Order: sequence, then structure tokens, then C-alpha cells
Amino acid sequence: MANVTTSSVAGIVSGCNPLQYSASSPYTIFLFQAVLILVFCQVLHWPLKRLRQPRVIAEVVAGIVLGPTVMGRIPGFSETCFPEASKPGLTLVANLGIIFFLFIVGLEVDLTYIRKNLRVASTVGIINMAIPFSIGCGIARALYNEYHTSSHDMSFTTQMVFIAVAMCITAFPVLVRILVELNLIGDQIGTIVLSAGIINDLTGWILLALVVTLANADNFVHTVYILLLTVAWFALLIYPIRYAFRFYLRRFTNDLATGQPSPLLMVLIFHMVCMSAFYTDIIGVHPIFGAFMVGVIIPRDNGYVIRITEKLEDFIYVLMIPIYFAVVGLSVDLTKLNRGVDWAYCIAVIALAMVGKVLGGFLGAKLNGFCWRDSLTVGVLMSCKGIVEIVVLNMGLNANIISEQVYSIFVVMAMVTTFLTTPLTMWVYPPKYRKGAGGRNHHKGSSEPDHDCLLGSPTTHLCIGSLDRFGFSGLLLLLNRIDNISNLMLLLKDLEKDRPGAAIYAVHLREFTSRTSHLLEASSAGDSTQNEQQYSDSLSILSIVKAFSTMLDIKFSAKSLLSPMNSFMVPVNDLVTGPANFLLASASAAGLDQSKTSPEGEGEFYKQVLNECRCHVGVLIPSRREFNVETKILHLVLNQDDRLNSSDLLGLHLLRRLALSHPDIHVHVRSSAARNKEFEHQFEEYLGCVREESSLTISYFRILDDLILKKEAALGGSRFIVSHVFMDKHLLEMVRLGQTYEFDILVVKGAPLF
Repeated sequence: MANVTTSSVAGIVSGCNPLQYSASSPYTIFLFQAVLILVFCQVLHWPLKRLRQPRVIAEVVAGIVLGPTVMGRIPGFSETCFPEASKPGLTLVANLGIIFFLFIVGLEVDLTYIRKNLRVASTVGIINMAIPFSIGCGIARALYNEYHTSSHDMSFTTQMVFIAVAMCITAFPVLVRILVELNLIGDQIGTIVLSAGIINDLTGWILLALVVTLANADNFVHTVYILLLTVAWFALLIYPIRYAFRFYLRRFTNDLATGQPSPLLMVLIFHMVCMSAFYTDIIGVHPIFGAFMVGVIIPRDNGYVIRITEKLEDFIYVLMIPIYFAVVGLSVDLTKLNRGVDWAYCIAVIALAMVGKVLGGFLGAKLNGFCWRDSLTVGVLMSCKGIVEIVVLNMGLNANIISEQVYSIFVVMAMVTTFLTTPLTMWVYPPKYRKGAGGRNHHKGSSEPDHDCLLGSPTTHLCIGSLDRFGFSGLLLLLNRIDNISNLMLLLKDLEKDRPGAAIYAVHLREFTSRTSHLLEASSAGDSTQNEQQYSDSLSILSIVKAFSTMLDIKFSAKSLLSPMNSFMVPVNDLVTGPANFLLASASAAGLDQSKTSPEGEGEFYKQVLNECRCHVGVLIPSRREFNVETKILHLVLNQDDRLNSSDLLGLHLLRRLALSHPDIHVHVRSSAARNKEFEHQFEEYLGCVREESSLTISYFRILDDLILKKEAALGGSRFIVSHVFMDKHLLEMVRLGQTYEFDILVVKGAPLF
């Protein structure tokens, strides 16, 4: 039985220091260190997240702040919080974390993705590595002469190759996160950068394994033996072990069919990772290479690697990786760069790293016929270093390949290049210049509208009399809340009553987070092997919509869309075939009511849908009434009777379609003048041909109270169609009234002018 003590409790009671390291209970100070590291990471990530920076920057900065550069200069801080005796425990957890992190990086490497774009990817990837590699070889001589000491006896050749690799490597995990954050994952540029990044990643790890082999070998013969053993192990993994593993999964399990790894398979995968890491370590290569190769050979069928990642990523990314970067930061002492020449070399390394990577990507893309802007964007994106660069540098420091000063210089370079990637990409490649990877419209439907769209222009006079020729060329259903599906489908049933067999395209919107499983899913978008799994992820919502559509005789197709919530309308607009489409979404009344206290929640979603959609849009705000309560009365609120805009006309058009199911219609016109008989006649004529038994009431109001207070008794179970112009002025009041009197609100906005 393990020897469990209560020394920490007894120490506090007896007045002893609970942070004093004890070999019998090393976990006491480790728990304190873990909490301290995680708090610093979260605090620093909050402002950096506003700048759209990856979490790795906050984690490395947290380590540097906790290290000798900042907090370590406080007398007694390092000795109290990070005593030397406690560092082996931190280092052990950090190394375990980085081993499994490289396993996840291997899961991200999709070799089939390279085959689809082999020519362009290989050209961009190789040139993007060759130029900075050459620059690294050049600056290595100057760094070696300046920082080489008698205690640091590594050969120049080994250090030169290591520095060249550090200059040319691209951080694939951070790169994909940046692509998704900027909505470039489905763009032509994103496709090329992803493919080239995979080639860059694989080549970089192979070169790094060579460098570590050179550093660990005593002579040339040992180097050859280590390389042969490494190649033999990788060949064993890629061929017999990979095929045997796949055969076992297909023959004896149902894991690949369901995409869900069983506990037994997770144990087997853990054994493979540990054994492969153990082997590469004992032959003289770093254990992370063995873990990386196991990740590469795992089958990707049906989102299998995504499910494996989901089971591992939280513990690794939330706890182990921050501890790893804290250990890295504790080794960075920027105070040792205390000379002008040190910072001159630092600036030179940053400049050469950026120029080399940008120039390499630019030339590689230009050779494949890209324009200068697209080529420059490829170069900027490929300059990202991030977490992989830090891992490489830490390996070099531990292997005594580089000195602490060179290590600190390159850590600063990695931080700066990663920080600059996002803003430079946004500057070089703004949204107006972006184009899709082989077509942006992904749902079936004509790109030409069947009817004229509801657009006003200086040459077109729109009025009630001309509404007969208007219609929708396609209908998109944006699903983000499962609790509003029933209300949306009831509205859809009424809208499509006169169109049996109509087709709708449902889009399940899911938020992209920093999870690697989301990253894997985003990077595999468009892969036919992933489509079934994407549908499975959205089964709880899309299956409900499919059931409704079958009952209502509506043709149904669906897509699961993974996007950052601050820019989700960018990929949604890619699904719009033209301005005559109609996008129907829903928003929570309770969420909108709280939008002032949580501006990034439902209120932000509501604003994005209305302000950024490129077609006609309607946002349903359902009341709290039960699902089986039928809509009694239709209410249309017009902002004014003499100048109807496209949103008012869209509301009229929707009202006419809904009137087939709900004959009791009330139109409320905001006007300070007397009754407009010409307007009333036009409206009665427009609605009269829909249904003979329709009951139409037209009233006028000046303020919101006049609209609501006179109708209190008849509001329950009603549906209001309101222009976004009116709702912009009375959003909270209308939402709260809807909750109080239990009526639905459909906010509409006509397509913008193009």
C-alpha cells in the first residue's frame, strides 16, 4: 500500500512552511505550482485572446514571467515557489505531456490530404523550408562564434543543422488554429497552406531526429547505427503494425464503423505510444518521435482520430502543456541578453526568420501561378512557429546543442513570429480578396433566383402592387439552439404550405473552440470519410429536423458547420447562392434580454445574423408558450406607410404566405398622420386573393404602448412580423412583452444591395 502522509496538514498546524519540499510528499508543492501556473496562463490569455492570439503565447509568457526574467528577480520567489528539488517532478509531468502532445500532433497529419494537393503542396513546402534553412546555416556561424564556450563543446556542424531546422520549421497545430480563426480553412489559400504545412511538419521532424542523433552519437559509426534503428522502427510502424492494427479494428471490433474507440483500444493505443517513445529514447533519439509516428499510423476513418483526441486533449492541454511551457520559461533568462550585440542578434534572427519563411512561401506559390497577394499570404501563414518551435528549442537546450543565450534568442523569435502571423495575414489578405477552394456554394440549388429578389434600387420602384412577382430561390435553416427547433419547424410548415415538396438546407452551427478535436474536424472539412461522422455529431439536432421535414413533405439536406462564433456568418454566407435566398434562424428571448450583461452571447448572434447576412433573413424569437399551442393571429408591424423599405416588403410577402394557414391578420402601421386609404386598399387587394375568409384589420399607432396595450387580450399565441428597423429601436421592450404575453416575434430584414 502507498505510504500516504499528512505532513502538509501537520505542518500548517504546527507553523511549518507547507511549501517546503518534502521527498515523502512531493505532490504538495507540485499542486501549488500547478495552480500557480494555470492561473498565470489564464490571466495572460484573456487580453491576448482579444488580439486573436493562440494560447501558446500566453503559456510561454507565463513561464517566462514566473522564471528568472521577472518574478525570479524577487528575493526568495524561485526558492520558495520553484525550489530546485521540486523541478524533477515538474519536468516529469511536462515530458509526459509533450510525449502525448506529439502523439496528438501525429493524429493531425493527414497523408491523404497531401495526395490531393501533392504538386502545389510539395513545391510550397520544400521551397518554404529550403530558403530559411539556408539562411539558418549562414547565421549559425555568427552565433557559434559569439556564444560558443569551452563548457559548450558541441560541434559546429550539429549546431548549424539544428539552427537551420529551427529557422525553417512551421508549427502545424498553431497554423491550423489561425486558419480556422480567420475563416480560411475552406479557402484556396488555406488548402495549400495546410498541405504544405503537413509536408513541412514531417520533413522538420525527420531533420530534427537527424540532429538529435548527431548530438547523441559518439562517432560516425554510432550515428549510422542510430539512423538505421530509427528507420527500421518507423518502417515497422508504417507497414506491418499499421496494417495489423487496421485489420484488428475491422475484423474484431466495431470501432471504425462507429468512430468511437473502446476502452480496450484506448489501452492498446496508450501501450503503442509508450512503447514507441521508449524505443526511440533508448536508441538515442528523443521519445517524442516515437509518439509522433504512432499518431501518424492511427486510422482516420469516420472521424476515429477526432474521438481519440477528445478523450485526451483536455487533460493534456489544460494541465500538462502549461506545465511544460512553465518549465521552458523557467529556463529562459532574458537578463542574460544584457549586451547590445545580444539584442542585435535577436532582432536579426527575427527578421531573417520572417523574411526566409515569407520569401519561401511567396516563391513556392508564385511558381504555381498564384497572384502576388495570395503568394504573400501563403508566405506569411507559413512563418508561424508556435508550440512546435518551443519544443524543438527545448530539445536543443537539453541536448546541449545550443547555449542558454541562443535558446533565449530563439524563444523570443518564436513568440514574435507567432504573434505577427494573425495581424499580418488580416492585413495582406482581407476578406474581400478571398475565394473558395473549388467553389463556395455547397448546397444544391440554382444560383439564379427563380423570382425577382426583394431589393430596392434607384431604378426600381418597389410597392405593394409589385410583390406578386417576388419569391425565394432557396431556403436555409440555421440551427444553433435545440430548444427552438419545434418553433422553427412550425413556422416553416406555414411558410411552405403552398409549395409541397419544397427543399430546405439545414445548417447546424457549432462553435469552434481551441480544442484539438475541433481543429481536426475543421482541417478535414470536405473529406468524404468525415461526412458521416459530422452528421453523427449533429444527430441530436439534425435528426429532429429530418423527422419534421418528412412529416411536412419537405426535401431535407444538412451540413454541420464548425466556426468561431465571432465570425460564423462568413462560412454561412458561403452557402448562400444569391440574394433571393431566405435564411431562417432563431434567438432566445431570455438571452436577448440579458444581452447587455453578456454582449458576446445571444445578442451578438442576433446582430451578426441581421447585419452580415447577404440574403433575406428572418430571426424567430419564440415565446415561452408550449409547443402544441397554435398561432392564433398574425400581426405585421410597419414602420411607416408612405416609404416601405425592402424589409417592410419582405414582411408583407411573408405575411401573405402565412395567411394561408392563419386567416386572422392584423396590420399595425406606425404613422402620425390620418388613415391612408390608398395604402389600405392596396393591402386589402394584395391579401384578398390568398384566402376568401381572411379577416384583415389595419390600425395605426404612434408609440409602442399604443400598439401593445390595446391588444393585450388577443396577444397570447400570436406571431408578430417586425422589421429590423423597428426592432433596433425597441428590441428589449418587444422581447420582454413577448415573454409576458407569450407571442412569437419574427424579425425580418431584406437582402442588402450588392
